[in-house]
Amino acid sequence: MKAVAVREFAPFEKITVGELPDPTPGKGEVVIDVKAAEVNYPDILVITGQYQVKPPLPFAPGKAAAGIVSAVGDGVTDLTVGDRVTAQVEYGAFAQMLRAPVVNVYRMPDGMDFAKGAALGLVYQTAHFALVERARMAKGDRVLVLGASGGIGVASVQLAKALGAGTVIAGVLGPDNVEIARNSGADVVIDLGSINLREDLRTAVHAATDGHGADVVIDPVGGAANAGALRAMAWRGRMVIIGFASGDIPTIKANYLLVKNIEVSGLQWSDYRDRTPDWVRRVQEEIFALHIEGKLNPVISRKFPLEGFADALSLLRDGKAQGKLILEVG
Repeated sequence: MKAVAVREFAPFEKITVGELPDPTPGKGEVVIDVKAAEVNYPDILVITGQYQVKPPLPFAPGKAAAGIVSAVGDGVTDLTVGDRVTAQVEYGAFAQMLRAPVVNVYRMPDGMDFAKGAALGLVYQTAHFALVERARMAKGDRVLVLGASGGIGVASVQLAKALGAGTVIAGVLGPDNVEIARNSGADVVIDLGSINLREDLRTAVHAATDGHGADVVIDPVGGAANAGALRAMAWRGRMVIIGFASGDIPTIKANYLLVKNIEVSGLQWSDYRDRTPDWVRRVQEEIFALHIEGKLNPVISRKFPLEGFADALSLLRDGKAQGKLILEVG
């Protein structure tokens, strides 16, 4: 099969599309003819060998895909050849064929196209677990989302609104990203590149919340924005750290958490996928249902052929990606 073939860990610019063996399903597995794959920032780390899980060489990267089941292994009873599905995996989605455990494969709603099926995967799962499980978001909460024009940011804004947040404040970088956040449902948009993050972010958030501050902060960015967001949190506020797209891992002083009665937690979503697949399935069904109701709509800014994977990853690395980037494989 044709795939993004990682034969040694290296910068993604040095990786090419080549041939890898066709997969065959084992017990409890299916093989999917991939039609679309979701491109995510962790793919860069996987390719370079900097991610917490290093796949055995050679391999195809890619953590989420949508396509058609082409083969089923022993013990698989709830999926058959021809089913239209999405899958969440550790790696392998940037290929014409994907082998996946059936527990991590979800039947797509009727009429959903493959690009949207792929885009409603990892980032919406991550945003849901961050908001609901880690941050315990309640209806009426004031929610601050950093990096709100990116994949996880857009998903977090849309989900926060869909789940009943009071005020959703989107932090973006640059005026070109303001419209993306507004169209995703943000009540207030702050250009983080135009303010002093340490002082002015708190002022802006307090102005947007009548002095209350942010009950929930979703941070996939890190860096100086994280420090500014900490100062903008309300009493008993909850921050969830998802990643460090800025490239700067912040240091948080525990005494500040104590004095302000706030908490900071981290989210590694793949642990939920591996440890509690039934929980993840329920969340995916809820995400699909909210999409059908018109409350979630992934922003797919660009689509690339499989051979264009490096162009897509370059946009993510350089912080120029808006919404979701999709590889059209089939």
